[in-house]
Amino acid sequence: MCQKQIKLNAKEDVQEFVRAAGKCDFDIDVFYNRIIIDAKSILGVLSMDLTRVLTVRCHGESKEFNRTLQKFAVA
Repeated sequence: MCQKQIKLNAKEDVQEFVRAAGKCDFDIDVFYNRIIIDAKSILGVLSMDLTRVLTVRCHGESKEFNRTLQKFAVA
């Protein structure tokens, strides 16, 4: 299980992130504070406060998805 912090600044970023998550065959959660959303749900991710840094928890491993995480990673 890996955990990264990301920032999604635009709707296009959300679409790209959810599309990449949807290709994975394992669970991926996005959360901040006590709110946890399935990363494969575009409506769920769009309902989050995108002005905040989000934490992504992956319950598996995918090189392609890791590249997407790196693109949106917070330093």
